[in-house]
Amino acid sequence: MSEFILVLDEGTTSTKAMVFGLDGALHGVAQQELTQHYPRPGWVEHDAGEIWEKTLACMRKVADKFGAEAIGAIGIANQRETVVAWDKLTLEPLSRAIVWQDRRTASFCEELRAAGKEELVQGKTGLLLDPYFSGTKMRWLLDNDERVSQAKAAGRLALGTVDSWLVAKLSGGTHITDASNASRTQLLALDGAQFDPELCDLLGVPMDALPQVVDTQGELSQTDAKWLGREIPITGMVGDQQAATLGQGCLSLGDAKATYGTGAFVLANMGNELPKSDNRMLGTVLCQIKGVRTYAIEGSVFVAGSLLQWLRDQLGVISSAAETEALARSIDDSGDVVIVPALSGLGAPHWRADARGVITGLSFSSGKAQVARAALEAMAHQTYDLAQAFAADGAPWGVLRIDGGMSANNWMAQDIANVLGLAVERPDFVETTALGAAMSAAVGAGLYGSLEDAGKNMRGAVKRFEPDMTDDLREERLARWRKALAVA
Repeated sequence: MSEFILVLDEGTTSTKAMVFGLDGALHGVAQQELTQHYPRPGWVEHDAGEIWEKTLACMRKVADKFGAEAIGAIGIANQRETVVAWDKLTLEPLSRAIVWQDRRTASFCEELRAAGKEELVQGKTGLLLDPYFSGTKMRWLLDNDERVSQAKAAGRLALGTVDSWLVAKLSGGTHITDASNASRTQLLALDGAQFDPELCDLLGVPMDALPQVVDTQGELSQTDAKWLGREIPITGMVGDQQAATLGQGCLSLGDAKATYGTGAFVLANMGNELPKSDNRMLGTVLCQIKGVRTYAIEGSVFVAGSLLQWLRDQLGVISSAAETEALARSIDDSGDVVIVPALSGLGAPHWRADARGVITGLSFSSGKAQVARAALEAMAHQTYDLAQAFAADGAPWGVLRIDGGMSANNWMAQDIANVLGLAVERPDFVETTALGAAMSAAVGAGLYGSLEDAGKNMRGAVKRFEPDMTDDLREERLARWRKALAVA
């Protein structure tokens, strides 16, 4: 029996190929950074060809280490709302991919909102009208890219998220997406098996260009033998935040996790009932197994780790993200410096596409330590706003499980516990997005009978952070945060 699961973890800033054992141990990883393109303010693009080429290179590097015969299945986790357009026949990209962070469709979303369409969209999809989601990006490409519109006219257009793009390239043309990714397009009703004609008509997206919606695990497709030397089944496909939720073992009603990566994403398992939010949270598909869906409520924050990347690359305040922990510990407080990291608008629960980042409370005593600490404090502030909204929707958190690259920062993990007034748990292995995809692929390949069984065998130990902040200090922090939000 093949003993390893190969996971393709397609992030916003990099692509990884990771090899897991059936005990959850990580045996190999290859990673390459993805070029970020910012052609205009608010626009964010990727080169879809680069995504594929670097993913293939990473795949081959780790597969060569073990041999393709040792790989039993492939799982895919991906940034969810990024849109790729390609030619169905040649499998060549027709334009740059529009990344989930991109805000170019804000005016179209506002037009739909002004026309009274948000209630329809939210009622069917669980999503709000915002440029974040995939459907309006697809419409923009159809309206503004000549190659895309020509491919549509010729019946050769394929539109999809990054999971669809990778499967098409790996398989030689299979056009599928799993239900978790499909639920982020604004084109799938939460209780609909396939993409919804009324929603597609509203956004002007042709249904014949869209993929088939499939389960998150099972015999979904297989790779062409030319890539790794033999055909390998693709048995797990899941959006990155849903994958992290599974990887954190949030398999029971009410379990909640927060992933701190490029953005920050909180999901709470809501079971098999259609999720409803009265507080501008999102309803989404957590996973689909044999046609049966488990749902989640989600709060999405657009800027988390990308704030530290911006401080490093654009301002030169820090030399690495890891430096922020020592800087935060070097001072007693931020000196009243507050950062609202709305560099691509504000996500949940505010949903302000027009908001822009601000730094308040600066004085001559402010230095890079204060700015770095304020950047980390912003993670706790944004998480607190989400906690309040989840509680108002009847889904209060008892414990928050955290993961993602930023969560390795012990100071930040403790600060989140302090501001929330809740225990925070972090697994020793924080790459839970990849682990969740590995669990899904293992179940889909029949190597485990259920996600619960996979979780018991593949998840490791956790570290717990207990709150130790006084109520007065917590309220002082939150008051400064609310004041800064008002000017963002």
